[in-house]
Amino acid sequence: MLALGIVPKIYYFDTVEDFNEEFGLGERDLLVTNEWIYTPYVAPLGVKTNVIFQEKFGVGEPSDEMIDGLAEAAKQYDYDRIIALGGGTIVDICKILALDVPDRSESLFTGEVPPRKVKELIVIPTTCGTGSEVTNVAIAELKELHVKKGIAVDETYADVAVLIPETMKSLPYKVFVTSSVDALIHAVESFLSPKASPFTEMYSRRAIKMIMRGYKAIAGKGEDAFKDYLKDFVYASNYAGIAFGNAGCAAVHALSYSIGGAFHVPHGEANYQFFTEVMKKYIAKDPDGKIRKLTKLLSKALDVPEGEGVYDALDSLLGELLPKKPLKEYGMTEDQIDSFTKSTVDNQQRLLGNNYVFLSDEEIREIFAALY
Repeated sequence: MLALGIVPKIYYFDTVEDFNEEFGLGERDLLVTNEWIYTPYVAPLGVKTNVIFQEKFGVGEPSDEMIDGLAEAAKQYDYDRIIALGGGTIVDICKILALDVPDRSESLFTGEVPPRKVKELIVIPTTCGTGSEVTNVAIAELKELHVKKGIAVDETYADVAVLIPETMKSLPYKVFVTSSVDALIHAVESFLSPKASPFTEMYSRRAIKMIMRGYKAIAGKGEDAFKDYLKDFVYASNYAGIAFGNAGCAAVHALSYSIGGAFHVPHGEANYQFFTEVMKKYIAKDPDGKIRKLTKLLSKALDVPEGEGVYDALDSLLGELLPKKPLKEYGMTEDQIDSFTKSTVDNQQRLLGNNYVFLSDEEIREIFAALY
């Protein structure tokens, strides 16, 4: 069994200017970013490079339509490297743009067209959550199929991952919370995964400790304090990405795609809704397995006694940072408890196979019902 694989080279710089001094953005590059990121961080450098602003092709989570539009726009440029400077949407899109993209990118996600990488890819994340810079996972909503689907192959790895905390200083507080809690979930789910190894567990543990320490400080000091911990969260997100890139994510992510696809809930926020409820279901089924180690780790981080109450304490801390909403507030109806259960079971076996313990269709339904 492969114990650990890290494909992209990983670089760290304090500023975008420092990155540019080493990597030299130029006319043979295609920079895919957002205008609100480009203006303060890249424009002052005066570099001459090809730029596409992702928001001109749609907002929110990535979709095949967004990818198709960007792929068509990229044809006007002659370039060797793609620089993905942005959040999870931009990163996932650029993983596909680095391939030989067919007329309909949907066919890459459905497996009808095999992936073939044709461009070098440099990824610079501007949120501290997805860890996507070190994974081969790309997710998109397939509009005509009404489903979110992922692709995870060697061809969708970045060649270089670059961590620059400066780019996160302008993050809205809610985006910081929902992205960083996604990193926490990556660390937890990969820690519990049957594919975990001592190496991935090391990264998971470190990410959990760093994120929980930061959350406790922010809860005590107030929202603006998150800017004092960006370097820690950038590293923690990367560690969690390395862990889940090897060991995988599981039921939290699998269930979250239902509301993410139907109601366009941002990825991290969607995961947040299911996080502790899935953990509680795991404990109810097998409290004495590996989840006991996780509970012990969280109890120390939260400074509370070990036991099931740890997850109530975690809920409470996360609620101080950002209140959790019932699923019906996103627009979910009671009838969708059954349809979302079926969709999860039918379409997310890649993730459900990494569960700490097997969850039956009825148990998955119970989670949706409890959160409704």
